Amino acid sequence: MFLNRSLEEIIASMIVLLVGMTLHEYAHNYVGWRMGDPNPAREGRLTLNPFVHINWVGWLMFALLGFGILGSAPISPYRMPLENRRYRWLAAVAAGPLSNLLLAAVFGIFIQIIGLNTVFSLPSLLTEILLMAVQLNVLLFLFNLLPLYPIDGWHIVLSLLPPDLAQKWDQYKQYTQYAFFALLLLSFVRLPGIPNLFSLLIGEPAAAISRFLLGL
Repeated sequence: MFLNRSLEEIIASMIVLLVGMTLHEYAHNYVGWRMGDPNPAREGRLTLNPFVHINWVGWLMFALLGFGILGSAPISPYRMPLENRRYRWLAAVAAGPLSNLLLAAVFGIFIQIIGLNTVFSLPSLLTEILLMAVQLNVLLFLFNLLPLYPIDGWHIVLSLLPPDLAQKWDQYKQYTQYAFFALLLLSFVRLPGIPNLFSLLIGEPAAAISRFLLGL
């Protein structure tokens, strides 16, 4: 998806990522605040202003290369009330990727309503933006579900496990981080006989979900 692209595709991906990741980080912060962490409000993160949320170097890297640290949310389970803390944390962490899936679904429904023929009759940049609003947000949703530290998926698993298993999971987080960087490296350095695992884990499922949302 990120190789041999036109200038319009690059611009479209930058716009879509800006919107998608702003909503992603806002969802983390808003739900974290509603779950009892006061920090998002203290740091002024309860806003849809992208300048508050986005890591601009990471945003540019993601738009050009397909990977980058796009933002962060100053939320922590340890600032949330003890009552149902695990599930409060689960809600705050899951809110980010779920916001991307919701955004992809909204654009998918819109495209189905107006029809793909209409979409392809629009100026090419607008066409790219609409299609990528589905594809890239699905990609962000699935990427953030990977159970590898420091991705959201790792924290989702942590919050779902019973305390004894959660403690074990936390002990091995560094190894999952190594696995994450190994997968990332293998996605850029193609070795004979070794498939692109990121494509298998994310690319193919993302394509299937995007086709479903677009009604294809």
